[in-house]
Amino acid sequence: MDKKDIKKVVLAYSGGLDTSIIIPWLKENYNNCEVIAVSGNVGQADELEGLEEKAIKTGASKIYIEDLTEEFVEDFIIPTVKAGAKYEGYLLGTSFARPVIAKRLVEIALKEGADAICHGCTGKGNDQVRFELTIKAFAPDMHIIAPWREWSIKSREEEIDYAEAHKIPLKINRETNYSKDKNMWHLSHEGLDLEDAGNEPKYGKKGFLEMCVGPEQAKDQPSYVEIEFEKGKPVSFNGEKMSAKDIILNLNKVGGENGIGLLDIVENRLVGMKCRGVYETPGGTILYFAHEYLESICLDKMTAHKKQELGITYGELVYNGQWFTPLKEALDAFVDKTQETVTGKVKLKLYKGNIIKAGVWSEYSLYSEAIATFGEDNKYNQADAAGFINLFGLPIKVSAQLKAQREKNKK
Repeated sequence: MDKKDIKKVVLAYSGGLDTSIIIPWLKENYNNCEVIAVSGNVGQADELEGLEEKAIKTGASKIYIEDLTEEFVEDFIIPTVKAGAKYEGYLLGTSFARPVIAKRLVEIALKEGADAICHGCTGKGNDQVRFELTIKAFAPDMHIIAPWREWSIKSREEEIDYAEAHKIPLKINRETNYSKDKNMWHLSHEGLDLEDAGNEPKYGKKGFLEMCVGPEQAKDQPSYVEIEFEKGKPVSFNGEKMSAKDIILNLNKVGGENGIGLLDIVENRLVGMKCRGVYETPGGTILYFAHEYLESICLDKMTAHKKQELGITYGELVYNGQWFTPLKEALDAFVDKTQETVTGKVKLKLYKGNIIKAGVWSEYSLYSEAIATFGEDNKYNQADAAGFINLFGLPIKVSAQLKAQREKNKK
């Protein structure tokens, strides 16, 4: 689409460094086009403060601040937890926040009659793919503007220079210029000293961690939590029924003060490079652990093992921005079937960065103390094991016999 034909642009707007300078950049480079800012509230809390005033002052004609928290939890977080999906240990906090935001961007762009959608993702990152694949799923002919793939700016330092030249207020400075993404599920940190994989993260430095404390700063007494699930979905926290959203918020608080959920990884990005990041996911880490703990007594071996295999595929789909795809839809159907008996209660002990199992109960439990006991029982005939081993080991026995016969024949 020719630049001169773009009159109205909907911008994915967070108010961070990238999107703060994109509004004036769009107006300078796209014939003073109208810019409509859209901010998706996925639980980034204080980052939303002053957003409307800032967007208008920097050139936006209007701003939508959309509360997506319930949709984010119910339609994106919970299905991923039920699937047990991870990507190289990462709990996908940024990954599944992008499609819910991008979906709303498309809805507003179509409503406003926009000519294009713009995002602030870099050409090195995964988020450009996540945004654009979702846009293609709901508005396949929509023009997409990605300034990082067009402008002459080469670094975050140059972005700060641009912001200062245009008198755009920023909440960061050159010393705290980490690339961060925050929502109710997690907070990510990239850049600065973290780019050197040999540097230990500054967990104890004031202002670095926001959702957690380091294990050394965690409280000295352990905390116990009880989480109840119905068909794989959390429905109760410490005996009180509440929404999954409120359960996550409560787990964030108790997990954060106990130093739970810190992850330092060098991950394989979709675009081909390795990148080092530090993630804070206190409530999510506890929820994954609790869900897996409950599944350990509710799922049979074959289902559990196949689910673990497909959990890798599910995690890759989410990480790669392929949320709205036929395979993802098919995997959801499989996961929902596996969760029909994942109902019960889990008790956990949290202590200085550790999650310790403290009890699990389910009316659908496949664990039988009467059969598994080392004490006397009349449920299991140990003599039956001999026949089982003979049949199970028959291929090994036959192979060994034939090998011995061949060696004998050579002599």
